[in-house]
Amino acid sequence: MRSHAQTVHTQFDPRAEAYLHSAVHSAGPDLQHARTLLGQCPGTLHRALDVGCGAGHLAFAIAAHVGRVVALDPSANMLAAVIRGAAARGLEQIEVRSGSAESLPFAEESFALVCTRYSAHHWTRLPAAVQEMSRVLAPGGHALIIDAIAPEDPLVDTHFQAMELLRDPSHVRDRSVGEWRELFAAARFTELEYRQWPVRIEFASWVSRMRTPERSIAAIRALQNGAPHEVQAALGLEADGSFVLQTGLFWLVKAGRP
Repeated sequence: MRSHAQTVHTQFDPRAEAYLHSAVHSAGPDLQHARTLLGQCPGTLHRALDVGCGAGHLAFAIAAHVGRVVALDPSANMLAAVIRGAAARGLEQIEVRSGSAESLPFAEESFALVCTRYSAHHWTRLPAAVQEMSRVLAPGGHALIIDAIAPEDPLVDTHFQAMELLRDPSHVRDRSVGEWRELFAAARFTELEYRQWPVRIEFASWVSRMRTPERSIAAIRALQNGAPHEVQAALGLEADGSFVLQTGLFWLVKAGRP
């Protein structure tokens, strides 16, 4: 029986190239807004950390505003994709590091920015990871958190999480806005801004990118087709299984020393 960490590697190591070229991950209003936020910071931030960087799209987006970006991920193939992607874009300020969100291999207060995008829903100990992000961030530094947002309605949320897990066994849980805010308060983060965007997920490419087995695809479609009207309406379910998820962006600042 595999551990969760082994499941993550099994899911993502063979799919690094697909994520590097994924339209959902390589573009979007959240990335554009991240650039805008970083552009509003005075001067160039000396050092940033992208936690659970995947194929590196957030690191690529913020690189122009940061002296050095450390892209961290447990997947060696994802880190190799980051290196290829950075080289293709001429981004020499990006370096890669292997590691997990729950135990960051960095000294306290060593970054001016910590960020993550579309990764946190794979972390088994999210409270510990948020605390770790706070630990390595300098007082007055910023945090940028981007992830799929769980529906507030329990009925819709149950169906949404089930779809995510059937598609990807490494999925742990998408969090609601309220759940995120509780974690931020405990980690001495103050919220400066929250933005949310609907993202249409095209079903065929969604399952293809993760190489979801046919039996699991059939289970997702059965779940969708059998879902009550409220769920189908809330998720914008289409005849081919495509649906809409909500992407949330939190822009935070870490409190100074007591």
